[in-house]
Amino acid sequence: MEPRISIITIATDDDLDRAVRFYEAMGLKRHAGISEGVAFFQMGGAILGLFPRPSAEEDSGVTFSKAPSAVYLAYNTRSDAEVDAVLAMAEKAGGKIVKPAGRAFWGGWYGYFADADGHVWEVAHNPAFPIAEDGSISLPA
Repeated sequence: MEPRISIITIATDDDLDRAVRFYEAMGLKRHAGISEGVAFFQMGGAILGLFPRPSAEEDSGVTFSKAPSAVYLAYNTRSDAEVDAVLAMAEKAGGKIVKPAGRAFWGGWYGYFADADGHVWEVAHNPAFPIAEDGSISLPA
């Protein structure tokens, strides 16, 4: 197996359109070519997928809890100010700030929001994790 994550799929509540509106309000562009019962968004070198929970359960054979999972997603920024801007955008889009931005013990600036279905995202500026022009991130040397 090569070390990469290709697609991150979020099992949304039954309202796929609401979930799509949230991510579009966050500035993501839905892929127009594949849109029947699912939504895909290109995010740098990975893809974010939204799939209604009943469809995800049928497809995977797994019953997903209605509560947010112990897994959360992270979006790293190039500056502290960008953390604040992304959190404000999430709140304006209908998300909920679950931890306001603040200084981290590791020296960066970070906060958390939950999307329209309660899935948690960390938004962080970590100067030790360089972000390339194409948005890819690297662990420090």
